[in-house]
Amino acid sequence: MIKICIVDDHESVRDSYKTAIEENDGYVVTGSLPGAFLADVWCRRNSPDLVLMDVCTEGGESGLEAARRIKESMPRIKVIVMTGFDEISYVSRAKEAGADGFVYKAVSFDELKRVIDDVLNGKKVFPEPRSITMPSGEAPLTDRETQVLRLLCMNYSRAEIAEKLSVSEHTVKRHIQNMLDKTGFGSVVSLAVYMVSNGWINPNY
Repeated sequence: MIKICIVDDHESVRDSYKTAIEENDGYVVTGSLPGAFLADVWCRRNSPDLVLMDVCTEGGESGLEAARRIKESMPRIKVIVMTGFDEISYVSRAKEAGADGFVYKAVSFDELKRVIDDVLNGKKVFPEPRSITMPSGEAPLTDRETQVLRLLCMNYSRAEIAEKLSVSEHTVKRHIQNMLDKTGFGSVVSLAVYMVSNGWINPNY
């Protein structure tokens, strides 16, 4: 039997996923956790084959950080990160954390099952980057631009961003200018306010 753990702060979501998953022969949900804080400890004790990990969990705990801890200490355990938000940095950050897949909660149970099967068969499954709706159209950002933008939304200075990403401050300025050119905003502050207020960046997770 394939053992699966579900980490999500909504009990109804965990129950729905459990029901859908266990309709398939060979799958059993052995863990149902509201928060990511002790997910790695639970995995170490119970050895699931796969974890479905929500990004935002109980108590403000980050599923992305929990995914990183699990993959660093128990790389054989597959981790699929989930979210119900359109936040644009989650996919690239899930990859960086070592996750094996990523799904938006809006997908059907059939699609979720397909992703689970593919991940268990050794594939990496991630959706295409989302285009960001802007007042002047749509603007695709690179993963690095998204990283810089998220840190700006978290109120980091350009010098702090450069240090955090191990690049020069000139490089950070170039990424910022590229983003302004793409999005049509005249200032970083205006862009950051737009991204946070429209849910494209969540500085808390």
